[in-house]
Amino acid sequence: MSFFKRIKNKLTPPEASIVVNLDKEFFALGETVTGTLTVNSREDFTATEVRCEIHCAEDAKRRRRVYDERLRRDIEREVWETAILYSAKPTIKGSTAMYNGYSGKFPFSVNIPAAGRPTYKSVENKVTWLIKGVIAIDGRPDVTSKTIELQVVEPSKAQAVALVPREVPMIQCEYCKALMPRTEIRCPNCGAKRTA
Repeated sequence: MSFFKRIKNKLTPPEASIVVNLDKEFFALGETVTGTLTVNSREDFTATEVRCEIHCAEDAKRRRRVYDERLRRDIEREVWETAILYSAKPTIKGSTAMYNGYSGKFPFSVNIPAAGRPTYKSVENKVTWLIKGVIAIDGRPDVTSKTIELQVVEPSKAQAVALVPREVPMIQCEYCKALMPRTEIRCPNCGAKRTA
């Protein structure tokens, strides 16, 4: 292998793709997220593992005192702070030889903790659940899928949403902009009371 080819391999991931397909549109706290990772390769390489990564992050707007060089004094500013509430990286498949033309589907399941926080969005706070697929390779950058935002609801709301027929017209919540059935009094996403 030439010197330039080795450098290129260290800087670029293999020519492969991984796609996350979820079995449902939303999940409840304490439920298991299930789906399939679809892997396709256009290059020969050995993957150390195929995994999915799920994490929950909370972003909150806070007021902090920061030093302003121009004014030469502390001033109050609004800043966004992020905290990781949950993170998991379960291995779906161990070391695997992939070749040009390889195609495989790997089912996965990841538990959402019952004590977690549901998806929530407001002007000053948001809780998001994200999931992505990863093909890990030693000595090269990993191949990653597009990151998908999971909709995680409280268990009682999950049952109510599951019983809503598909024909019910949807409206947009004025606060979090999520779609909700016209028959709901409160938004299932943020809990805000409907005004109209």
